[in-house]
Amino acid sequence: MDLKTFIRDIDNFPKEGVVFKDITPLLANAQAMQYTLDKLLEMVGDVPIDKVVGMESRGFFFAPLLAQKLNAGFVPVRKPNKLPAAKTSQTYDLEYGTDTLEIHSDAILAGEKILVHDDVLATGGTAKATCDLIKRLGGEIVQCNFLIELDFLNGRHKLGDIPMRALLNY
Repeated sequence: MDLKTFIRDIDNFPKEGVVFKDITPLLANAQAMQYTLDKLLEMVGDVPIDKVVGMESRGFFFAPLLAQKLNAGFVPVRKPNKLPAAKTSQTYDLEYGTDTLEIHSDAILAGEKILVHDDVLATGGTAKATCDLIKRLGGEIVQCNFLIELDFLNGRHKLGDIPMRALLNY
């Protein structure tokens, strides 16, 4: 199945000059969703996973499904003031400014094997901030797993030596 036929480009979204990779056509097709989930799972292989961490908001589409299939827990990483219990925060640089992500402080135990999932790896800021949060809590990142990688933005370089896989590359 050619998943790229289910990804549409939206010009100038969310701002002028950006070509947004819209995955909602993929999500609207049951066969494409199942195929995507199967392929994302194949990328993980046989490595035991304790928790799957998904980033707000589009990482929430497949991360819980991956967690269920891997018999692992799901942990959301969210924008500020969205999580109700004690949190650990990580601020990171954007092209023009900063942003912050939060995780529940008790969501990951020291030594747990973690799969990080998001829909798109672009500049790598969100993925790196998420990995930094996981490391601060003592988690061991097994892999960063993405539906799409935008190669021209070189986001994988921010992840250093963390294993990274993407299903589709643009």
